[in-house]
Amino acid sequence: MAKLVSKIYGDALFQLAVEAGKVEELLWETKELLKLLKENGPLLELMIHPQIGKEEKAQILARVFQGRVSDELLGLMELLVTRNHSDELESVFTYFIEQGKEYKHIGTAYVTSAFPLGNEQKEKVQKKLLETTGYESFEMHYEVEPGLIGGMVIRIGDRVVDSSIRARLSNLTRELLKIQLKAGECAP
Repeated sequence: MAKLVSKIYGDALFQLAVEAGKVEELLWETKELLKLLKENGPLLELMIHPQIGKEEKAQILARVFQGRVSDELLGLMELLVTRNHSDELESVFTYFIEQGKEYKHIGTAYVTSAFPLGNEQKEKVQKKLLETTGYESFEMHYEVEPGLIGGMVIRIGDRVVDSSIRARLSNLTRELLKIQLKAGECAP
C-alpha cells in the first residue's frame, strides 16, 4: 500500500511540475523539505501522531510552511494529511525526487569498494558510468567494505555490477561444488 500511495501522489506532483514547468524548482524544494523532515524528528512525529486530528495537522503545516514552500508542495502535504497518509510524506517526496532525477537524466550510483577510492579513481568510475548509461550526470555515493577483499560493487537503481573478489570467490566455490557433485554422480 505504501508504494502505491507514494507512486500515486508522487506521480501527481511530478505531472504538476512538468505541466507548470517547475521540475527544477520543485525538485530542489522537495530535496530540502525531505532533509528538513529527516532532521526534525518531532515535526514528522507530530504529523503521524494518532491523537492529533488531520485538520489540526493541516493547520500546523500551513503555519509552519505557508510562504516558505511552494503552494504545490504545501497543497500536497495538506492533501496527504487530510487523506490519512501523513506517514507517507517521506516516501512520496523520495519517489518524486527519483522521478525528477530520471526526467533530468541524473543517475544515482552507489559504489562500494574494499578500499577508499582516490579522486582520480572516482572520476574514472563516474566517467565509465556516464559512457555506459543514458545518464547525463550522476549523484555518486561511496562506501568502503573491507569484506569485498578487492574490486567493487556498483548499484544504480535495481542494477548491480559486482566485480569484487568476494563475488568471484563465491562463484568459483559454486562451480567447484557443481564439479564435485557431477563427479560424485559418475562414481560407481
